[in-house]
Amino acid sequence: MRLTTYPPFQEGLNLGDLLKFEADNLYSRDRVTVAPNQTLVLGQVIGRLAGSNHITALDPAATDGREVAVGVVIVPITTTKDPSPDGLIVARHATVADHALVWPAAITPEHHAAAVEQLRAIGILVRHGV
Repeated sequence: MRLTTYPPFQEGLNLGDLLKFEADNLYSRDRVTVAPNQTLVLGQVIGRLAGSNHITALDPAATDGREVAVGVVIVPITTTKDPSPDGLIVARHATVADHALVWPAAITPEHHAAAVEQLRAIGILVRHGV
């Protein structure tokens, strides 16, 4: 009898890997409108465009609201040329795991620390090793 070996199965992160605590009755969550041309993944730290109130990926170099962390994506979404009202984020009273957060590729340690503090200020605690 010949045994077949298969490569190990690699499962991606899921909501349980990211969200370690949230308040009852969906209090921690907000339905939001996602700006056009966005691909937001589970755990993406997001900002909010000042003029339109649409959410986008966090951009520490921006000056239009996207530089301030306002939540974390809990349902992946991709938009095209039109905004979508189908975004779902954790916006308050929650604990998230640091290893499951998605940050901008070029974020500096200073911007990272500032964004973590911005999340803490709105009640989202970022914990290491959970």
